[in-house]
This record gives sequence, structure tokens and C-alpha cells, in this order.
Amino acid sequence: QVQLVESGGGLLQAGGSLRLSCAASGRTFSNYAMGWFRQPPGKEREFVAAVSRGGGGKLYADSVKGRFTISRDNAKNTVYLQMNSLKPEDTAVYYCAAGRNYVTTMPSYDYWGQGTQVTVSS
Repeated sequence: QVQLVESGGGLLQAGGSLRLSCAASGRTFSNYAMGWFRQPPGKEREFVAAVSRGGGGKLYADSVKGRFTISRDNAKNTVYLQMNSLKPEDTAVYYCAAGRNYVTTMPSYDYWGQGTQVTVSS
């Protein structure tokens, strides 16, 4: 089992920045690829970003490319999502997930956090 706890969400104005963190415990963190997903109000959960086990491979949704950066610190068992130039359409509950491969599809991730709310006002 892997337990994931997100933090860092909040309310801010458009154009601002926020860094989300996801702390992992349980099994060896470096054995898992990590992903960030989000669920906007009234919509389905969607892929945001993913990082490989060692941190060298990264994927991003087109909607966040150039604005968001995913990173991980295996010594701290933590994955981060740096979000810059935030837009109202980035408003969502953000979830981190752990899986075997860094891919965009939710079924590939075995463990999920409880989510953290990010609200961006115009």
C-alpha cells in the first residue's frame, strides 16, 4: 500500500502561482511513477502531469504545458506540481496518484490521494 497526502491548495487570483505537494508513505516511493490529475467542478477527472520513477521523464496535458512543472524528490518521498500563470479554468480538485508507468490514463495508477482544492478567481 502507498498512502498519498496532497497539500498546498488554496484560493488565489488569476495570474498567480501555487505549488502543490504530495507526500507518500508506505512502499518505496522511487518504485512508482507519479501523476497529477484534476477534477473541475461538474466535470470528469483529467490528466495534468506525470513523472517517471527517476524524475527524468515528464508528460503534460496540452492545457498546462509551459505553465505547470512536475518534479519529485525521492529522498523526501514527495512529488510537486508548480503551477504558474494560473487561470480560472484551472479551478479544480487536484489529486496525486502513484502507478507503475508515467502515463496519462487513470486506470494505470494504483494509489490516489484525497485531493486538494485549487480555486482561481478572475
